[in-house]
This record gives sequence, structure tokens and C-alpha cells, in this order.
Amino acid sequence: MKILFLLLSLLATVSAHAQSVLPPALSARAWLLIDHVSGQSLVEHEADARVEPASLTKLMTAYLTFAALKQGALKSDQVVTVSERAWKAPGSRMFIDPKRPVTVGELIQGMIIQSGNDACIALAEAIAGSEEAFAQRMNLEARRLGLTNTRYVNATGLPDPQHYSTARDLARLAQALIRDFPEHYTTYSRKDYTFNRITQPNRNRLLWLDPTVDGVKTGFTENAGYCLIASSRRGARRLISVVLGTDSDGMRAQESQRLLNHGFLNFDAVRLYEKNQSVSQLKVFKGAQGAVKVGFAEDFVLSLPKGMAERLQVELGSRQPLLAPVQQGQVIATLKLLVEGKVLGEYPVVALENVPVAGIFGRAWDTLMLWFK
Repeated sequence: MKILFLLLSLLATVSAHAQSVLPPALSARAWLLIDHVSGQSLVEHEADARVEPASLTKLMTAYLTFAALKQGALKSDQVVTVSERAWKAPGSRMFIDPKRPVTVGELIQGMIIQSGNDACIALAEAIAGSEEAFAQRMNLEARRLGLTNTRYVNATGLPDPQHYSTARDLARLAQALIRDFPEHYTTYSRKDYTFNRITQPNRNRLLWLDPTVDGVKTGFTENAGYCLIASSRRGARRLISVVLGTDSDGMRAQESQRLLNHGFLNFDAVRLYEKNQSVSQLKVFKGAQGAVKVGFAEDFVLSLPKGMAERLQVELGSRQPLLAPVQQGQVIATLKLLVEGKVLGEYPVVALENVPVAGIFGRAWDTLMLWFK
């Protein structure tokens, strides 16, 4: 069954006519801008094209490291043995030494701020025993997070034909890292870090140019070009930009800044539903009550082109018949958002209450009703 209804008077201040938003033309191979809360794509170009992710790979290395800390498999003050492989890692380094003790906490700083390949390998070995075993965990986590066009063979992003991702997957990964590990995400805003008497700056230039930017990660190889995932929070809104394959360090910062400014200037944040607000009620068969309230477990906020909110249409679809028991938080419907017939996105809707199974007579009556249906 599908219920179609129009959201009336969504925002009193929204103009009567929708504005079209022309995407910016960036000097980059691929780019994408998403709303952090919803994951909604605002503008994009070649977002699903496979690319070499370079050091943007380290977001997944960090994600698994933060998960290991949360699970107790690692401790921040734990001393890590530096292998010869980690010590001799090519590319960017934090300059760890087998003869000098280094802790997990120090390696995390070196991985994030200094983009140290040696730090990544040392963490991978501490977590999984070897970088190869760690790469298998990276791929498992990528599938769990829905990164459908990503494959890892190492923890650093050093070039390999079988090591790839896309702008869309990289944005989803950055979104997950910020959402799932806010206590660790603050490290991405640090501008420099000193280890082994060597101070290195964070390569994300936007940390100096835009005070609203608090992350995330740069990357570079000859094939990948200069890349940057950036995140900016202005007021209650956070946007994440992914810019891949620019020609210089300065260009990746400039184009990322343009993309973020475009999103904040041309889109409004619209709260469609509050947390636990009933969107509708759905018929329940064989339940102690005949209907269940459905909605969202968190505030449902979207970024919409300025002036488009009042033209928004909502289509709620659910699989019928819906049978008890129904558990609070269970996904039982899908909310589809449309403007003038164009689908903006589809979002899961959950039960806001429990509906236990009815008694024997109630179940029998509903069985009879279903038979006639």
C-alpha cells in the first residue's frame, strides 16, 4: 500500500517559486558534496567513477583503529613494536624507529596529522597481525558500511591496480567516521604534530583558510592527483566535500572551498520531521492494536535548494500486510521524497512503538480478514 500526501506550509518563509541550482564547474576529475546528517548528495560529478584513493585510504585505517579502541582491543597508551616493514615504509612518514617506543596514541596522531605510512602499517600490524590481514578487515568493513565500489589491498593508499574507491564511497566513509567516532574526529583539526623532534604540518590547507573546516584528509599520488575530503560546520549544518584529481595542492583547497561555499549558499537545511514525530499510522494485522505509528528515531533534516521546500512531495510506502509482532525501531516503511516527479531520495521509516501479538481470537479474526483480502 502506498500513501501519497503533500507537505503543506512546510516553511512559511520559503519563496513561492523553486530556484534551480547550477552545479559549479570545478577543475578536478571527480567531486561530490553531501549533507552529513542525511548523506544526501547535493552536487556531484563522476561520483561513481573508480579512482586511486591515495592517502584518503587512511580514513578506513583510522575507522578500524577507532573501533579497536572502542572495543578494548587497543589502548591509547599501549606501546607498539615497530617492525622493519613499518620503519621502512615509503612515502610520507612520521619517522617511527624500532629502537624508540611509540604508543597507539602517538601513531594515531602521526597517521592523521602527518599522514604517516609508517604509522598506518604499525597500527595495522598491532590490530590484525599483518597489513595483509588488516586489508581483509578493511574490505569487510567497507561492505558493512555500504561502500559498494571500494577495494583495499593496503592500509596506506600506496598505488596498486586492485586498490580503488569512488568519490561517493569516500564521502560515505567520512560521514561514518564523523558520526561513529566524534571523540576521535577532533584530531583531524590539529594543524601540526611533533614526533621524534620532527614537526610536520597538517596538509589540509583549509584548516588555515576557513575556520569552519575541521577536517578531513588529503591524498596525492601521480595517478590520483591532488585530492581532499573536507568537512565544514556552519551553525547546525555540516557538509562534506570530496574533490579528486586536481593539479596542485593549492587547487584542491581552492576547489574544495568553492564546493563547500556553494552548498551553504544555495541550499537550505529543512527539518521535515522531529525525532519520534508520527509521520503516519500503518495497519497491523494480528496485533494487540490495529495500527502502529511510524516516523524517525532522529530529527529528519535535509538540505534543499533555496525555495524548493514548499514544492516537496512525500510518498510513504510499506510492504503489506504488516503482521504483528512489531518492534519499536523496526524498519517497516520507506519515505520517498519528490519534487515535480523527481526523486530526491528514499529513507527508512521505523515503528515508534511496540505492537505485540493479539490473543487467539484477535489473530483468528485477522486471519479471516486476510483470507478475504
